[in-house]
Amino acid sequence: MYPVFKRELQSFFASMMAYISIGVFLLACAMLLWFFPDTSILEYGYAEMNSFFSLVPFLFIFLVPAITMRAFAEERKEGTYVLLATRPLTDWQIILGKFFACVILVLFALLPTIIYVYSIYQLGMPQGNVDMGAVLGSYIGLFLLANTFVAIGIFTSSITKNQVVAFSLSVFICFFAFSGFDSVSKLFDMDAIGVVLANLSASEHYQSLNRGVVDSRDLVYFFSFTALFLVATRWVIGERKW
Repeated sequence: MYPVFKRELQSFFASMMAYISIGVFLLACAMLLWFFPDTSILEYGYAEMNSFFSLVPFLFIFLVPAITMRAFAEERKEGTYVLLATRPLTDWQIILGKFFACVILVLFALLPTIIYVYSIYQLGMPQGNVDMGAVLGSYIGLFLLANTFVAIGIFTSSITKNQVVAFSLSVFICFFAFSGFDSVSKLFDMDAIGVVLANLSASEHYQSLNRGVVDSRDLVYFFSFTALFLVATRWVIGERKW
């Protein structure tokens, strides 16, 4: 698994896509937190990051597919997966190597945002007047959400040779997983179907963590969703004749 993991990281950072994707993400985060009037904490007047953490998932919907779209689609297009498959590696080792490499790349993009937390901590009146429990819970939620989105992105990359198609499908599925179920559930009011659909929404579980409450149900949800798409990826590459 490690050779695949290392190869993916080296390949990604050898292209401009890594720097462009991460750079655009960090620029968007900075603009949302400091400059846009509707979300700027300087305009809001309170040292809190609720608006920031509520908007980052929507940036993830585009960042993560940009990272994962090449995972298998590029291998299929260039015919290099056959060479990879001849190595003494199982399908799961290949999938997990690519999965963890993409997760690390998302963490690279997320890590610099800790500077924003420190800045807001210093701006608090009194200093440090920030709900660090909610901040920590939000970062845990973002990490788990990133895992789920990466699994979705790798799955969509495995079913097509076209990176643009993989990106588009991933954006759609990630958006529906985060907001779609919740929107559809509102059509059923408080019916049992509505409750089930609401519980299938990633935003429902992310918002729970966003409040600083780490519930086992939220952890099970994200791990299950991630595992579902990884298993689907394994089925696709196992059935396909590359």
